[in-house]
Amino acid sequence: MMKQVIFLNRTLLIVCIVFAESYVSAQMKSSQTKGSEAKSSMMKENTPGKESNIWDIFYNRRSVRKFKSDAVSEADITKIIDAARMAPTSGNQQPWKFLVIRDRKVINNMMEACVKQSLVRYQNNSGETRGQYEERVRSTLSSGYFSAPVFIVILTDNNSKYPDYNHWDGPLAAGYLMLAARALGYGTVFITDAIPENVTKEVLQIPDNYTRVCITPLGVPFEWPATPPKKDLKEMISFDKL
Repeated sequence: MMKQVIFLNRTLLIVCIVFAESYVSAQMKSSQTKGSEAKSSMMKENTPGKESNIWDIFYNRRSVRKFKSDAVSEADITKIIDAARMAPTSGNQQPWKFLVIRDRKVINNMMEACVKQSLVRYQNNSGETRGQYEERVRSTLSSGYFSAPVFIVILTDNNSKYPDYNHWDGPLAAGYLMLAARALGYGTVFITDAIPENVTKEVLQIPDNYTRVCITPLGVPFEWPATPPKKDLKEMISFDKL
């Protein structure tokens, strides 16, 4: 009888030891997995500016007017434009043309053309000489829009299948492009008058059969602008009738 009790006690002890070792091992693996997941999540969160959730992309897109000098890879540019061409279009006519400018000399030529054009607005009542005004404009542009390493001119072809609908198709492609850029961590801004159409047409020698929708700088933001005030959704939405 005593031998049976001793045997039973030893068996229970062995079972307890095996269970304890299994439990400790499982807890260690769980802790390592959680640590790895937390590290992965932290790395993802620390990735500058990139977004993977479509709703985050919508809410976090910003108009960026100052950029870092970081290069934008051709692969990223292609990916962004590939997304832009998927925008809705009238009769699937796809009237778009995307002119990508990366040559710093050409970008500077555009900036100087903007400076020259701005001189027509010079007034001799601001306390600045013409030369001072010119340098201020140049400094503002070079540290702002023209700090970007890339510009994309979004155009529509006047010879498209349904040219009367180009003015709707063009902005749709621009919107897709800007959202795609935001998803990859890049900033954009929809420019029409700050870089006039005639400047881009002359400097970039764009044929007359193209109409410019907008031009946007593309690059890593110097900083992401804060969210501007937005109207309450209730002011904008109506159901069934206005």
